[in-house]
Amino acid sequence: MSEPPTPKVRTLDPHSLRGLAHPLRMRLLSSLRHDGPATASQLAEKFGESSGSTSYHLRQLAAHGFVEDDPGRGKGRERWWKAAADGTRFDDTLFADPDPAVRGAADLFIHEVATQHTQEVATWLGTHHDWPEEWWRSSDLSDFTLRLTATQAFELKEKVHALIESYRDLAPPPGTEGVAQVRLHTHAFPRATD
Repeated sequence: MSEPPTPKVRTLDPHSLRGLAHPLRMRLLSSLRHDGPATASQLAEKFGESSGSTSYHLRQLAAHGFVEDDPGRGKGRERWWKAAADGTRFDDTLFADPDPAVRGAADLFIHEVATQHTQEVATWLGTHHDWPEEWWRSSDLSDFTLRLTATQAFELKEKVHALIESYRDLAPPPGTEGVAQVRLHTHAFPRATD
């Protein structure tokens, strides 16, 4: 049995962040990563946008290396797009960049990620009855409050990420029945107390 491919992850720098930090661009990229290749027209219909708008933003994403042509699809003038990487890594130093435009793009990016997470959870809650009961039991919407140092919180984050990554190796082969794409969100942050 061959090893599953290691996911290709793109680390954001100030230039690429400014090219990605736009709500529609982030949604387009997310859709291409999670749902597979699509045309500007298909994405326009999905997001209630004009195809001119989605086409423009896809070209901007391509200029920054986030998406690329998928020449094996389509016919004639139909242009298909696919994600160029499986994920994006955000470097926290972007919050302290000397350029205020980069810091603003970092804020917009992080807030848009949180918005997308909220939308995904809301979609699950609104559609969970469409899924078999075994998926209800397998889903999770938990929260925990711990007292930790910043070092302990960082260590916990790294361990959780390593555990999640270890499940990539357990992915059932294509065509296995009962397999679904599962989204995991982790949020860990300090909270002021009175």
